[in-house]
Amino acid sequence: MKKISKLLSVMLATILVASSASSFACTSFLITKGASKDGSTMITYAADSHTLYGELYYRAAATYPAGQMVQVVDWDSGKKLIKIPQVAQTYTTVGNSNEWGLSITETTYGGRPELEDSTGGIDYGTLIYMTLQRAKNAREAIKQIAELVDTYGYFSSGESFSIADPEEVWIFEIIGKGYPVLDAKGKVHKDWKKGAIWVAMKVPDGYISGHANHARITQFPQEVKKSFKSISSNNIKEIFRPEVEVVYAHDVIKFARIKGYYNGEDKDFSFSDTYAPLDFSGARGCEARVYAGFLRCNKSMIKYEDYAMGHNLTNRMPLWIKPENKLSVRDVMELMRDHYEGTPMDMTKDLGAGPYACPYRWRPMGFEVNGVSYVHERATSTQQTGFSLVAQSRNWMPEGAKGIIWLGVDDTYSTVYVPFYTNITKAPEQFREGNGNMTTYSETSAFWLFNQVTNFAYSRYSDMIVDIRAKQKELEEGFIKEVEEFDNKLKSVSPDQMRNDITRFSISKADQTFKTWKKLNQYLLVKYMDGNVKKEKDGIFLESPYRQGQNVFPDQRPYSKKWLEMIIKDHGDIIKVPANAPKGH
Repeated sequence: MKKISKLLSVMLATILVASSASSFACTSFLITKGASKDGSTMITYAADSHTLYGELYYRAAATYPAGQMVQVVDWDSGKKLIKIPQVAQTYTTVGNSNEWGLSITETTYGGRPELEDSTGGIDYGTLIYMTLQRAKNAREAIKQIAELVDTYGYFSSGESFSIADPEEVWIFEIIGKGYPVLDAKGKVHKDWKKGAIWVAMKVPDGYISGHANHARITQFPQEVKKSFKSISSNNIKEIFRPEVEVVYAHDVIKFARIKGYYNGEDKDFSFSDTYAPLDFSGARGCEARVYAGFLRCNKSMIKYEDYAMGHNLTNRMPLWIKPENKLSVRDVMELMRDHYEGTPMDMTKDLGAGPYACPYRWRPMGFEVNGVSYVHERATSTQQTGFSLVAQSRNWMPEGAKGIIWLGVDDTYSTVYVPFYTNITKAPEQFREGNGNMTTYSETSAFWLFNQVTNFAYSRYSDMIVDIRAKQKELEEGFIKEVEEFDNKLKSVSPDQMRNDITRFSISKADQTFKTWKKLNQYLLVKYMDGNVKKEKDGIFLESPYRQGQNVFPDQRPYSKKWLEMIIKDHGDIIKVPANAPKGH
């Protein structure tokens, strides 16, 4: 990795270490139906944390009596916040989706730290999962989130949400007001209401967007009373007008002026520049992941390479782009599998990748040598992913079968995205909550099985990843074809029969994945044990020469010339063989 200035590298190290330790450093892409090959909407999520266990959250629909209260618990810390009234009816939620095909994912951007409100009643995790239980579509979700934070206050730091239903995709960014609310001179505004500052924008059909731990909404259209293309939360009921494409907190600019963050004209106001000012670390550690995904979809994005690398912060990427080709669900899965290949930040190319081009770097991401600070890259694919997903919503399917969540556990690059319809009656054993955790191994847990495979693969990555990716592709392409065939059958069955059928189907795909990966785990151990590579014929390992009398010794592949030259540079004088020494072993 090329040297960067000490000041900038320390800034990057600070934000990356903080994000991995205290919040989920995640990545999300948003795909509108006009940008997808089959007309579905899709949003992605990589829930990255060293303390996050990969499992499928499941909550069955339920009815509640009047007066029932629900305890709000902060998703990050487990801290109990407040109790709020439960609604009479909740919907089934499967992971980050619900039975109506509504999906919500997030990435934490933090923003100005003084705007965190320790007295707020609702954290970002509760906003996601409670909203999924209460809303049927994206516009209902935005209204629900706005009402929750206005009523109870917002507990968390800055967040970007992806919100999608079968018709629309929205990006929603939010930050708190702090407590107490102080003006630019440090005086308390006693009459200032609790709540949050936020903006939501509909992604234009035919376009894709993305966010990765930095606020991305800059300037946005402000209220146009006649057309209602943009509204504030003063009249949020108008969000259900289909022509509304932008919604924002009514005090989003006023609050910034009181805090002394902004003194320009309203029309020039930028949410991100005001509430999460961009610096080198925001570009290199966060925006670079969005750039890598955008570049895969449109090669003209190369003009933003200097921005992504933090060299030119004025060359800011657009909030959304039009892909050169429409994206399939497998294309979107592959967006989540990136180590900056093909860019100057390619993690497979530098010395840190080791002799077998392993594109992962152990934490902490920032380090210091001889008084100079450096950082490792932070890519979309990372070893500390608990779970990741592609949430797909299809408007052509009947109610109860519109949504599919393609869920994977562990690293995105080597996971398998398994299809779960979002109206199933139970979660499969291998992915259910409570089947093991980060400190409790479980023989029946997909999370632990996938971690066994990847942690072994790190030792000889460039070889083993070929076998892993081949099996991954076989399963995922098979699942996509099976889902298409199964969908056609679902259109002619009753709602009750459909729920039973989609549950059986989803559980069977989980079983198939688990059994296949267990065999792969055994195969890799046999093939690559002790640094050797066993020989095969027609998928069968050849037996030992001591049994067959044949020369079938395992391959012992040498290190690359580049790596050997590095060894020689480090201690060649110690290992050099004298010219007159006899040929040995």
